[in-house]
Amino acid sequence: MTEETPGFEEKPDVPSGATPEDAEPKAASSSAPADGAAAPAGDANQTAGLVAQLDQVRTALGERTADLQRLQAEYQNYRRRVERDRIAVKEIAVANLLTELLPVLDDIGRAREHGEFVGGFKSVGESLETVAAKMGLQQFGKEGEPFDPTIHEALMHSYAPDVTETTCVAILQPGYRIGERTIRPARVAVAEPQPGAQAAKGDEAEAGDDKESGGPDEG
Repeated sequence: MTEETPGFEEKPDVPSGATPEDAEPKAASSSAPADGAAAPAGDANQTAGLVAQLDQVRTALGERTADLQRLQAEYQNYRRRVERDRIAVKEIAVANLLTELLPVLDDIGRAREHGEFVGGFKSVGESLETVAAKMGLQQFGKEGEPFDPTIHEALMHSYAPDVTETTCVAILQPGYRIGERTIRPARVAVAEPQPGAQAAKGDEAEAGDDKESGGPDEG
């Protein structure tokens, strides 16, 4: 019967020539397969989490980009509206100013027609006309042009044998416009063809045709 020596623990057998530390790696290596089997599952979960976060970031980036583009479009529209309104306000102000000057321009025109546009009055009048023209004021209305109710105002009416349509035969007061905007129509006297004149001309034309063809056929 063998007696155990108190104070000593029984150690695993160690091959001859080996140190006691050689037995410890074996115990550690025995648990390695279990840890290695759990590692791939952890990596997959972590990758899936990163992919989900990346999708969220991409979605948020797309939303912010769309918001920025919408804001830029709204700002550009706002700038265009402001510029359009600014131009409109300027045109209205210029039109109002020039409308107040039209009676003065009418006086200058009458003085020119009567030979009174001379001396210092002529110099001042021409300067005023030049400034008005630079501000975009244009005069219109000429004798002999067809009557257009959108730009002409008929103050006198008559018939004439030498016109084929309603025609402006006298300009009583010139019209003025700024660009495409009429600020005062031309006030004119108009003449229309005489009643029956067209029928008479038609009869004359038919008579001429008969003469050329040798007259009406005889039975």
